[in-house]
Amino acid sequence: MTDFLDQITWNEDGLLPAVAQDAESGRILMVAWMNREALELTATEGRAVYWSRSRRKLWRKGEESGHIQRVGEIRLDCDGDVIVLQVEQLGGIACHTGRTSCFYRVLKDGQWHTVDPVIKDPRDIYS
Repeated sequence: MTDFLDQITWNEDGLLPAVAQDAESGRILMVAWMNREALELTATEGRAVYWSRSRRKLWRKGEESGHIQRVGEIRLDCDGDVIVLQVEQLGGIACHTGRTSCFYRVLKDGQWHTVDPVIKDPRDIYS
């Protein structure tokens, strides 16, 4: 039952951007990439599985850090080329920097300002 995968507009590399959004707060936690297999696994497992472009392999969010994303809902945009995952972020950390969200910098007066604290030192997460 993978007909839904044929309705995706995959990019030239066979990938699709996936936005992870906290289902409760609505905050954007991170953006990653999915290939066909990653999206199928996400849908069947109920946890976020992404495609790592740098490592050229699948990765289950939290496989090293323990910060798993349970997926409650998957939404496809009108053009069929972006996915939004409504997730429960276990452990409250989505970013490899140890923050709640990867979007922790705000542009103000022409400069990027860090506005969110590190919840857990990445050296303690990935040691």
